[in-house]
Amino acid sequence: MGQSPAYMIMFASDQPGLGKMTPGLLFLLVFCGGFSIMSIELLGGRILAPYFGSSIYVWGSLITVFMLALSIGYLLGGRYSLRNPSLKRFGSLFLVSAAAVLPLLLAGNLLMDLVFEYVDDPRYGSLLASMVLFFVPTIALGMISPYAVRLLVEHKDQSGHIAGKLYFVSTIGSALGTLLTSFYLVLYFEVNQILVAIVTTLVLCGLVAVGAGRREPLFQ
Repeated sequence: MGQSPAYMIMFASDQPGLGKMTPGLLFLLVFCGGFSIMSIELLGGRILAPYFGSSIYVWGSLITVFMLALSIGYLLGGRYSLRNPSLKRFGSLFLVSAAAVLPLLLAGNLLMDLVFEYVDDPRYGSLLASMVLFFVPTIALGMISPYAVRLLVEHKDQSGHIAGKLYFVSTIGSALGTLLTSFYLVLYFEVNQILVAIVTTLVLCGLVAVGAGRREPLFQ
């Protein structure tokens, strides 16, 4: 599933700066965010399958929820980046994303049981389950790329070029996440093990960004 900018950012002349973080490292963090999005979406099919099967209804529900959540995340990320952008705030997006994925690990089966108890139709049940489990984490992950654009752009004339490069890297991450998760990870690891790895990766990414911007006040 491709990722396109769903917002318009108006850049001021002031540049927040990357502190001790190099642009290459920021691109790597964006890559990890894109990887996580599609890996979670692929795992969503495995999570819903025992309850609603793996029909086109299930995948249609997952894709719809992820696309809607990403579009909201792009919009919110763009707006959030206009308020005192900093590496600490950027890192907080990864930490919030990790926290939002935790319910899949801690209460995924319970939430699925509750949804299935009230809505067992594979169409609407899978749609509701997708909303409950994946809507919030995907919004948080969707905020990463637009925020990164704001950190990298020094002049408004660069905005299109920087946004294109960042969304290229993010989408490459998503493509690799799709391929590795579907071809290899699900064959050798359980769903929860993969989710633990994703949460750990997001936490590490967040700590790297926060650490790189540790001299910046979180709320200026």
